[in-house]
Formats: sequence, C-alpha cells, structure tokens
Amino acid sequence: MTLSEEAAEHPRLHLLPQTHQLKGLMTIIRDANTERGDFVFYSDRVIRLLVEEGLNYLPVVEKEVITPTGLPFQGVAFEGRICGVSIMRAGESMEQGLREVCTSVRIGKVLIQRDERTALPKLYYSKLPKDIADRWVLLLDPMLATGGSAVKCIEVLLEAGVKEERILFINLICAPEGALSMLERFKNLQIITAEIDERMDEHKFILPGLGDFGDRYFGTED
Repeated sequence: MTLSEEAAEHPRLHLLPQTHQLKGLMTIIRDANTERGDFVFYSDRVIRLLVEEGLNYLPVVEKEVITPTGLPFQGVAFEGRICGVSIMRAGESMEQGLREVCTSVRIGKVLIQRDERTALPKLYYSKLPKDIADRWVLLLDPMLATGGSAVKCIEVLLEAGVKEERILFINLICAPEGALSMLERFKNLQIITAEIDERMDEHKFILPGLGDFGDRYFGTED
C-alpha cells in the first residue's frame, strides 16, 4: 500500500467525492498554463465544495418545521457555532468561499513563518474571535505539505481553548506524509481535502502539486 492509499483510508481524512466534475476542476487549476483569472474562478469552486463538505461533520439536532402547505417536515438544524481561521497568506484565498456558504461567519487569522534562526515554524501574528473556545473551527489552508505551519496553528487554537475534536482542517491538496503525521499527532483532528497527491520531493514540495497556490491565486508570481 502506498502512502497515498494509506492516507485515503484513514478514518479521519475525508476526501471529496472523486467525481468527473471535481477531477475537471482540479485539472484546470493544476495546469501550469491556466491564466490567473481561471485559476481563481475554478479554485473558488473547489473551495466552496470543500466548505460544504466540512459542514457535514458538524453536529445537528432534530428540528420540525411547518411547510407552506401547512404540513410538518422533520429535518435537522446545526448545533453550535462556527468560525473560520485562515493561515496567512494562502489561507485567505479560502475566506470568500466560507462566507458564501456561511453568511456573517467570523474569521480569524494566523501568520506563521519559519524562524530563520531555528528553522522551526514561529507565530508572528494571531487574531482570533474572543469566543473561539465555544466554536467549531474550520481551519483554512489550501496546501498541506509537511504540516509544520498547520501544526503550529492548531497549537495556537488549543491554547485559546478550542477543543481538538472541534477543528476541521480544510485544504485542496495534501501530501500523504504531512496528512498522516498530523493525524497521528492530533488524535481527534479531522481533515477534509479534495485530492491526496503522491509525495513530497527533497525540497518538501508536493508532487505533482500545482505550484505555489498563494502566488497563483493573488497574482504575485515572479
């Protein structure tokens, strides 16, 4: 069994349904020849699918409503409140997709970069909702490679009082090494992703990947 196959079978790693529509969208955004406008448009479509899937893992309670015909309908309502937390900068690309699905949602931001002295992820900025400890958190970062920044961000969330089982990490592409490492470290974390790639190279780039997501989305490529 390959690492990708092992990751795909993990009970806390949730792949989007591998439909022809999704494969077509991912093909467009992986293509090095895709123009920025199309990259943003089709990335946004995948992001919205991911957010919708993430909401499936929130708790619900039974709720009865009366339809316009005057008859009751037995449905459900979401229990608890949510917020988003984007890992800057690339994670900010996912904020609009979250807002389109969850109106008036609160969104926090965390900036984590590598410390040049220690080569370890270091927290540089954090602004979280004051009541985040009482919320479910959709953690937003489009690419999961080693998971170093995400691990540091989750530690920040835990220190803020967020329960580990209330963190849903949402990304478009993940490397199996990083995903499995995170799931081993955080026993209650759940990951929602569009695709699991083959591996990372010696420079820790995801292969086959799609390049630097943030640069392609925000138009800051050299």
